Amino acid sequence: MVNEFSAILQKRVSRRTALQLGAGVSASTMLASAPLYALTKRPMAKNVKSAAFDLTFASVPKAYTKNLTVAQGYQARVLMRWGDKILPIAQDATAAQVQARCFGYNNDFIAYLPISGSSHGILHVNHEYTNAHLMFPNTDTKTSNDTLTDEQLRIEQQAHGFSTLEVRKDNKGQWQTVENSNYARRVTATTPIAISGAAAGSPRMQTTADPSGRLVLGTLGNCSGGVTPWGTVLVAEENIDGYFVNQTIGREAKSHQRYTIARRSYYGWQRIDDRFNVAIEPNEPNRFGWVVEYDPRNPNSQPVKRTALGRFKHETATCATTPDGRVVIYSGDDDYFEYIYRFVSKHKISSGRKDLLDHGTLSVAKFAEDGTLTWLPLIYGKGRLTQANGFTSQADVLIEARRAGDILGATKMDRPEGIAVQPYSQHVCVSLTKNPKRKATNAANPRANNKAGHIVKMIPPAGDHAANEFLWNMHILAGDPDSDNPDYDGRIHKSGWFGNPDNLTFHPNGNLWIATDGMPKAYGVADGLYATNSKVKPKAFLCAPKGAEVTGPCFTPDGETLFVSIQHPGEDKGSSFDNPSTRWPDFKDNRPPRPSIIVVTKV
Repeated sequence: MVNEFSAILQKRVSRRTALQLGAGVSASTMLASAPLYALTKRPMAKNVKSAAFDLTFASVPKAYTKNLTVAQGYQARVLMRWGDKILPIAQDATAAQVQARCFGYNNDFIAYLPISGSSHGILHVNHEYTNAHLMFPNTDTKTSNDTLTDEQLRIEQQAHGFSTLEVRKDNKGQWQTVENSNYARRVTATTPIAISGAAAGSPRMQTTADPSGRLVLGTLGNCSGGVTPWGTVLVAEENIDGYFVNQTIGREAKSHQRYTIARRSYYGWQRIDDRFNVAIEPNEPNRFGWVVEYDPRNPNSQPVKRTALGRFKHETATCATTPDGRVVIYSGDDDYFEYIYRFVSKHKISSGRKDLLDHGTLSVAKFAEDGTLTWLPLIYGKGRLTQANGFTSQADVLIEARRAGDILGATKMDRPEGIAVQPYSQHVCVSLTKNPKRKATNAANPRANNKAGHIVKMIPPAGDHAANEFLWNMHILAGDPDSDNPDYDGRIHKSGWFGNPDNLTFHPNGNLWIATDGMPKAYGVADGLYATNSKVKPKAFLCAPKGAEVTGPCFTPDGETLFVSIQHPGEDKGSSFDNPSTRWPDFKDNRPPRPSIIVVTKV
């Protein structure tokens, strides 16, 4: 079927270079071992003295325009857009088959993995969700589930997942993607993915199509993620609830309710795939909401869902190491009144085990008023996680991690999202984006009707991320000084204040960079990217186009290049394919707005 989408994509594919589809990626090849970059002892972070992003730039004035704005003295170039070719495309490919081999929609988390230092590497990019009313003509947000064709639904499925690219600087110092790269890959909502860990094979993971409970099609809601010390990428599955319709009865009914499964449907995929109808397949939602691990250096390796890390709306999967050489992974459950989790591996990184993330302890955070934090282990049979409370195995605890946190009395947070570890102090920063539903406050969530959000800092003793007890403090209370009574530890530049902190990352020199999500609705200004350190108050570095969110900021190891996702441009109220609020980045009448990766360098 030829439609407007395929026409747009095909214009970007030269008929002289289009190739026939090959045999495809093997679905039976398990995750290959990757090189071990960390040994038993955690390496000390090297202080990168890069002047490229040293916070001497002038803060960008707040605005809300059709274009992107970056600080003076820097250039932002589009590297990859929705629909750009990644893999060879057959001449007779359907529109969905074209999308399956092109860059997906709503790019989010970015990871740079060096091939030759900071000028040649692999770029991993998540694709979180799709906006049908911006992708296809004659659609809107209210009726698209009913009006999309079957082929358009399949296009949406293939626009999910993640992309793997090879990138390098050319002889002029400009970043380019490498065509026909051996690393190039697309994983979508229909790619076979293995299931491992304690929940694998559980009766609650079994379906008609997969009676083993060990193989699932696709990964959904891929928001943020992480990179392991051994060079694999972790892909977090976040908002998995909106993919399913109808209700079920029996054991899964209450679990679905706790995860808001099928409360609302953003998609109509049940029209082409019964597994998204929980009345037919009540266990299918249990197979999403995990963290996926894959090896970007081996395009034939099969991704794996690591269930030991728990099931919830994972915003991220941020890695750290313990002094004795184990891996620690932090995740936030991105919803109102949800929790912060930590996984600590049982075995050391130096063991070289391919299943390192299948064995360990998942815990949930409890913040005390006195500035201490306790990690509560989620282990079946211990404490109240017993049959008396409806748990019959560790698989049950992992599948229902939210309910386990409820029972243990973890601290309900204001939408925990981005998590980043300061490379020198090992302090862990966590963004709490907002919570307008909060009435009762606590020290870690001190605002009722919290529209601005805040950032807390978790402090492991002596840098030991496996310790049971941490300290914590309030790092930043975000918001507009004229209305929110924020706390930036002193006066703030008039354009440096921000609200709704989301993704966090640290530059190699130790500066904290903060991406926001929600400022257009809350304050009438663009979402953006802000930077700060202990001596410099936050500065606005970049403002997104109308409707867009800034996500996935990622620096090269030398600190000289910044990759950023510009997600859902044009996602304003009333905006559509036919009448978008912006046509960024192409600004052509026949092109809708397109989510894109930009590369930012100092001029």
